[in-house]
Amino acid sequence: MKRFSRVVAPALFALVAACSSSSSSSGTGTIAFTSWGEEYIEQEIPPVVDGETIIVDGWTIKYSKFLVVLGNIKVQDASGAVAAEQKGSKLVDHTKVGRKPLVTFPSVEAKAWTHVSYEILPATATTELAGASDADKALMIQGGYSVYVEATATKGAVSKSYKWGFQTATLFDRCKAANVDGKDGVDGVVVKNGITETVELTIHGDHLYYDDLQSIDAKVRFDNIAAADADNDGVVTLDELAKVKLAAIPATQGKYGTGSASGISDLRAFVTALSRTVGHYRGEGECFASAK
Repeated sequence: MKRFSRVVAPALFALVAACSSSSSSSGTGTIAFTSWGEEYIEQEIPPVVDGETIIVDGWTIKYSKFLVVLGNIKVQDASGAVAAEQKGSKLVDHTKVGRKPLVTFPSVEAKAWTHVSYEILPATATTELAGASDADKALMIQGGYSVYVEATATKGAVSKSYKWGFQTATLFDRCKAANVDGKDGVDGVVVKNGITETVELTIHGDHLYYDDLQSIDAKVRFDNIAAADADNDGVVTLDELAKVKLAAIPATQGKYGTGSASGISDLRAFVTALSRTVGHYRGEGECFASAK
């Protein structure tokens, strides 16, 4: 199943609520935002699951760290009226099991809020922690990272490890859920009177290995990344990926389509662009992703 985002101090971690009081005729509810990396990040990405091919060239990928800075969550209606807004960010290590709380907005008017957005952005001194450590935060700030992964890929007796940090800043806007209460294509979030609606910002760990930036027919593959280990020391660096030109990769080894994106000619630039697609909405839901 393809899962794409469409590319195109506590006081400082503030909430701004612009919503009706409990006397509103429609009542109020609560929106609780969480984040989860699913089993692919918590456990591993296997080559096959229940007979379905996941990684086409047979590798298994296991993360030891998957850090993402999530923040600036905003909930609006179609007119642009803001229900609630988070000013700040949290650093999440998605290898830690379970859903991580990000922010909760109480007393939001009970109605359909059709525009939800959030950002994945570089860590700052005011970034709070959610399953991550102070050392993780220091690493992210020093590197200017928004996304950082440590992983090992294996196939047979071959093993390749890597530590990649990305400095991208991405807005995920107009998020739409794939399935809520049995309904597909639900824009934003519907708040119900007296109910806490949990909204998960889902992180997809397999996206860093797709062979196309936009196509729904993209395949997850690792052979070309493994082959980038030019000195054969078992470690694949981003600098080594930069030396692999997309035009030099045979079509049989992946199409590496860039769609409407420009200036992406090597494997490092390609994987960096893929890092902008890891954010999703309520599982398989999508957002429009754009550079900040």
